Amino acid sequence: MIPCYKSTKLVIDKILAASLLVLLSPLLLLLSILVYVDQKDIFFSQKRPGLLEEPFLLLKFKTMRDGIADDYERITVIGQWLRKYSLDELPQLWNVLKGEMSLIGPRPYLMEYIGLYSDEHKQRHWVMPGITGLSQVEGGNELAWKEKLDLDVYYVQHMSFWLDLKIVLKTILLLVSGERKHHSDTQFLGYQEKTS
Repeated sequence: MIPCYKSTKLVIDKILAASLLVLLSPLLLLLSILVYVDQKDIFFSQKRPGLLEEPFLLLKFKTMRDGIADDYERITVIGQWLRKYSLDELPQLWNVLKGEMSLIGPRPYLMEYIGLYSDEHKQRHWVMPGITGLSQVEGGNELAWKEKLDLDVYYVQHMSFWLDLKIVLKTILLLVSGERKHHSDTQFLGYQEKTS
């Protein structure tokens, strides 16, 4: 990793997040209205581990109904569409602007998982979590959990501007092609998220 890139990355993240929030504000407003009409609520927030396992509230557009046991039935029609194109993740630009997340980095999984990581895999928390990351563009849910965590560690150990640029380009290509698999931040070793 280029020594100064970590601090430069933080500045780049905040500038890009602020710019995207302004540029995408019409889309964000439209999506907020659609989600509110669908569910009478807009956002889902959940405590996740950030840099050095410091907890923060991750934001997403709400995609699942409350009060239904079956997770498949809980996802709304609008929620399915938001997840297909990863639009439910857009509110995390606010997390980036606040300095809690990066545009690129390991996905922040549930707090309960912290005690389940090996010492090697705990390195994923040495950098800020990201909206997209290496494991998401290299297979997403098609990867086994150990493969995802290994890629997270690889990212931490090799983080650079060029690796980030490669991940951004791959993310855009996958989103445009519609081939990106919606990643799961919540299913690991028997755990399953019960609220959205």
